[in-house]
Amino acid sequence: MNSALILPIIHSYPILGNQQLQVSALGEGLIHQTLLIKGKTQQWVLQGFNESVFNFPERIDHNLSLLSKHSKNQKLPFLLPLPILNISGEGLTAIDGKKYRLFDFVKGKTLQQINNPDQAYCAAHSYGEFAKWAKDISGTLMQETIPNFHRLDLRFDKLISVSKKKTKLNPEEIDILDFYLSQQHLVVWYLDQVDHLPLRTTHNDTKINNLIFSQNLEKVEAMIDLDTLMGGYLMYDFGDLVRTVACSVPETSTQWDAIQLISEIFEELLKGYWEGVKDFSSTEEAKSLLLGGEIMTLIMGLRFFTDHLQGNIYYKVTYPEQNFDRAKNQMLFLKSQQENSEFIKKIWSEVTGLNF
Repeated sequence: MNSALILPIIHSYPILGNQQLQVSALGEGLIHQTLLIKGKTQQWVLQGFNESVFNFPERIDHNLSLLSKHSKNQKLPFLLPLPILNISGEGLTAIDGKKYRLFDFVKGKTLQQINNPDQAYCAAHSYGEFAKWAKDISGTLMQETIPNFHRLDLRFDKLISVSKKKTKLNPEEIDILDFYLSQQHLVVWYLDQVDHLPLRTTHNDTKINNLIFSQNLEKVEAMIDLDTLMGGYLMYDFGDLVRTVACSVPETSTQWDAIQLISEIFEELLKGYWEGVKDFSSTEEAKSLLLGGEIMTLIMGLRFFTDHLQGNIYYKVTYPEQNFDRAKNQMLFLKSQQENSEFIKKIWSEVTGLNF
């Protein structure tokens, strides 16, 4: 970080002043510029905001300010690193046309994949605890940071629109397109859900690497990457846990025969998440968790395949067919969930104590 940046940052955040600072790059994030600032006894994270991905930083700031106010009266068993307010009392600081945020640094470990079922339970329980903690913040007060982020119906319509413009598809592309178009029943179910489910304050990106674990990986120290926090449904957060944690391989894997739902992990995810939300969720919300994994897997499959047909204009790829492969991966995982629907219902009934 050069003096043209460090001096305005120190001026905006007095806690950084009067000490020798060491600055280095932090992590491998693809969205925000992230720097670690080391002081004499404390460390901070400085993020340069990427407005090309998040077009409405003020909306994010608004949402996080609601969390900050709520946190003064309601405590969580883990940290929510929120932007430190600058001398103007704001979470965003503009320097030379770019916006920055400062956070306290949280020590711990992040995971890309779980090592055992206990970590699945721990992660899901933390996201469930967050939903319970945030239940008093109406989802209607939250502003959309990424418009229509999880709108399954719009993702489905987009694929139809894009596919109609493609006159030449190879046989495997046709098979995958036909599969996704055959999932219209899920779109109908989804639209019925959003008509009567309460809009909650949800994280909306519940990957395992958005949690910071303790050094021994036995508990969650912090929940991070809150930029997607906005109004949503419990099935979004639980569903994305299923999609990203209960699959036998990552979404980039091309080991087609290995892609399947891990039943033991699904059970631990449901137990953990339900433990967090059971005291306030409605029967309709509880039932929505049954197909949450299918909904979120379908959304991502639609997005990957649409991007493939459009020539990889949104998701970064390391080879031309990667979005096609990602779409195939999600298709196979969705099939695995649907093939295990009776098991999922059985576990759901046992865990929730409800009848479907």
